[in-house]
Amino acid sequence: MAKSKAAAPALTESGMTQRQVLEALSGLLLGMFVSMLASTVVSTSLPVIVHDLGGDQAAFTWVITATLLTTAISTPIWGKLADLFDRKLLIQIAIAIFVLATAAAGFAQDTSTLIAFRAVQGIGAGGLAALSQIIMADIISPRERGRYMGLFGAVMALATVGGPLLGGVITDSFGWRWNFYIAIPFAIAALVLLQMTLHLTRTKRKVHIDYLGIVFLSAAVSLLLIWITNAGKDYDWWSTPSVLMVGGALLAAVLFIITELRSREPLIPLRMFRNRTFTLAVLASIATGIAMFGASVFLSQYMQMARGATPTEAGLMTIPMIAGLLVASIVVGQLISRFGKWKGYLVVGSILLIAGLWLLTTLHFDTNFVLVSIYMALMGAGVGMTMQNLVLIVQNTANPQEMGAASSGVTFFRSLGGTLGVSVMGAALATTVANLFVDSKEALAAAIAAIGAEGADVAAQLQSGALPAVHALPETVRMIVEDIYAQGIAHSFLIAVPFAILSLVAICFLPNVPLNRMTTSERIAAGEADLATVSTAQGMESIPATGTISVVDADASAAASDRRS
Repeated sequence: MAKSKAAAPALTESGMTQRQVLEALSGLLLGMFVSMLASTVVSTSLPVIVHDLGGDQAAFTWVITATLLTTAISTPIWGKLADLFDRKLLIQIAIAIFVLATAAAGFAQDTSTLIAFRAVQGIGAGGLAALSQIIMADIISPRERGRYMGLFGAVMALATVGGPLLGGVITDSFGWRWNFYIAIPFAIAALVLLQMTLHLTRTKRKVHIDYLGIVFLSAAVSLLLIWITNAGKDYDWWSTPSVLMVGGALLAAVLFIITELRSREPLIPLRMFRNRTFTLAVLASIATGIAMFGASVFLSQYMQMARGATPTEAGLMTIPMIAGLLVASIVVGQLISRFGKWKGYLVVGSILLIAGLWLLTTLHFDTNFVLVSIYMALMGAGVGMTMQNLVLIVQNTANPQEMGAASSGVTFFRSLGGTLGVSVMGAALATTVANLFVDSKEALAAAIAAIGAEGADVAAQLQSGALPAVHALPETVRMIVEDIYAQGIAHSFLIAVPFAILSLVAICFLPNVPLNRMTTSERIAAGEADLATVSTAQGMESIPATGTISVVDADASAAASDRRS
């Protein structure tokens, strides 16, 4: 008996052996790798893609924001579906949608088609972003989760460092279209692995889909983004189209709120905002999303447009940001798991985020690259210390019956912040660059005239409105263009700084609730057990007095059990 007990594998606090946890996570990890690889592999080649398809800065921004928009809109939908349907099947569907849309984007012949397929890609990405967090909560308790964050950090590092490098090499060697096909074999492997290793408890519930909520949310976010992207270029900021779009977005937002208050199964249960942790985490996540998505998009563009790097070189040059994110997320995850403390790390992370973003506003085309690397590492560390941990603390206090909606709610607002951030930063960049080109007209004309016979082709490329291939420009012209884009990108980073400050304020006011040691499934089971105990006890007490068994208020009992857990 003693030998048998000694030989038995150690159980985690969730009742699973470490091997069982790793097996359950294997398909999830590969699915996340597929998502990140398909996204990052094209990040360094986007300037080349948009240039080859004849797109301008607005098209470049929309290639990014189309994915972020549909990711943001679909995230709470996937989260609500996760509370109603089989989560394992849902994540497999999300992977299939994501990879098929990514592969289809490789056949695009113009930026409009590319943007359309990128929008479909975002639907799958929303599912992966929401479901991965929800499934983690099913099998790992908040207190244990930090020790497994090293695995997710390793996957993140492999995809975010290897993706841009691989994308750059593929673009330079075989052409950018092959970047869209590289994730297909990994996706097939992820689907098979999920089917074999992921086993979740199914909760049967009556299904009510909030269709009106989906429509109003999509309309509100879409109108706001279209207005931000096109205002100041296609129409004035204060004009009839602006009034119609902003008014339509506000009307759709009001109708969405009314719908959510009356819906039996709201897309985003507004009662969650009564939870102080959820509300403050949402505010902090918006700023984190702006920093994470905005920096990754415009830093890659800075390397190619302001420093004349090739796609491969741009992938190498952004490694300091990924290294900061990776080291911070792994180390802090381990510390949180070991000591159960989280708030101090979030405060430090938000301060690093502010510092990194502020320093990035000082960039020039000839800024010492050692300094640029330090700025990127600081910002990456800030994102790594805050991004996943904001979801963690919300899951720690959320009602287990609404874990899907709570987790996806934070992810939704992070994606929404990233979407709006990229749109605003892209619009500011386009406006600044256009103005600087006008201011530099005489200097450019003189530099082009000095080239000789090639001057006509260079002038035509710059006047076309499409993104120029900066690394291929003659040196005298290239320095002027690089300076213009460096100033524009540095100015766009200034927009993210106030939101990072807001994130710090929100994090400082977060309630310092200790992390619990139960998974979502265990919390639900404990709640049902408490309800049965309370119901039986009260029922037995009622028999002598009335001869009947009283009915217990299920909502009150469930709330009591939630507080205990």
